[in-house]
Amino acid sequence: MSEVRLAAEQRTEFGKGAARRTRRAGRIPAVLYGHGSDPKHLSLPAIEFARVVREHGHNAVLTLDLGSGSELALTKTVTHHPLKNYIEHVDLLLVKRGEKVTVDVPVSVTGEAASGTLVNQELTTVQLEVEALNIPDGVEVSIEDAAVGTQILAGDITLPKGASLVTDAEALVVAVNAAPTAEQMEAEIDTEGAGVVEEPKSDTED
Repeated sequence: MSEVRLAAEQRTEFGKGAARRTRRAGRIPAVLYGHGSDPKHLSLPAIEFARVVREHGHNAVLTLDLGSGSELALTKTVTHHPLKNYIEHVDLLLVKRGEKVTVDVPVSVTGEAASGTLVNQELTTVQLEVEALNIPDGVEVSIEDAAVGTQILAGDITLPKGASLVTDAEALVVAVNAAPTAEQMEAEIDTEGAGVVEEPKSDTED
């Protein structure tokens, strides 16, 4: 996972009015906390931060330039406006170099299962404990030529070096089942339609 540098500014005004003024200035109100330190009230550049979330997700390591120095942080929570969908507020978690953190990383399925199968992905992310500056973009699960009945559990995933699994190792990630036949699909459609009752026409209708 890449490290991204953002120019952060200290906030001295608080409350809804101050937050609105911050957003009108093209910045997002944020709070940085962690390691037992007092929370720091900051603002982040709105366009740049939105781009980071869009391109790298929440696991991007942020180097926050604070003028007097810099801090490393992970995005903990992003609050969006419920109607207009802009970012209203951000919670950031302070991290240190060499520190291990617990994060959710996406699971991508690669390859093609055997003919006549139907692949169900039960988990789209798994939780890992990794070094803060070595968060992987994701993990891969291969289903190449997987036969009916194949099950891939979280504990079967090959993890990046230095990462450990936090998700239950017995959690089902991918299941390869038999694809339904045309007859089975038709029977299911017939069963679903069996409960439909057509209203009789009124005798008064033309």
